[in-house]
Amino acid sequence: MQNNKAVLVLDVINELVHSDGSVGKDGFYAHSRERQILSNIKKVIDTARLRGVPVFYVVVGFSANYSEWSASSKLFKNVPSNKQVILGDWSTEVHESIAPNEDEAVIKKNRIDPFFNTNLELLLRTNDINEVVLSGVSSEFVILSTALSAHDRDYKVTVLEDCISSSDQYSHECAVHIINKVADVVNSEHFLNNENI
Repeated sequence: MQNNKAVLVLDVINELVHSDGSVGKDGFYAHSRERQILSNIKKVIDTARLRGVPVFYVVVGFSANYSEWSASSKLFKNVPSNKQVILGDWSTEVHESIAPNEDEAVIKKNRIDPFFNTNLELLLRTNDINEVVLSGVSSEFVILSTALSAHDRDYKVTVLEDCISSSDQYSHECAVHIINKVADVVNSEHFLNNENI
């Protein structure tokens, strides 16, 4: 069976990867910069567009009144008091260096898993996608969650290791160790040079 791929760019938002992002100050900005994921992702999406491979963006956030926020979430517990990740404002925009084209979908989510209560799977099925190629922030949250969720939906999963980052190297390495059990983890240059996309 031919693999019809899509590149997913997950949570590469200003709040996390821009020097002015408030959540990014928890290590996400520094680690993304250290690993140069923005330039690496740009090479991947530029190649994908040239070769007709669809690119889907996913951004995490909440309404301004945080109606979708859950007080039981340890990860998001301080988000409302800090006025973070509000959908539609600068904080949840995709970083300008890899901004989506007008014809590329941007899926909004309110939880870690991009399949949860979104139209991501509908878009993938409509486009006959059976392999997802993952990039984004952060390794131990959205990348791990997406790899597991996509695996359980019978997608082939490829993770571009040099296109993902975390808040620190240890968390990144732990996540990659687990992801390796359900997905192919490869370097983007190797992936592109072997015309896998």
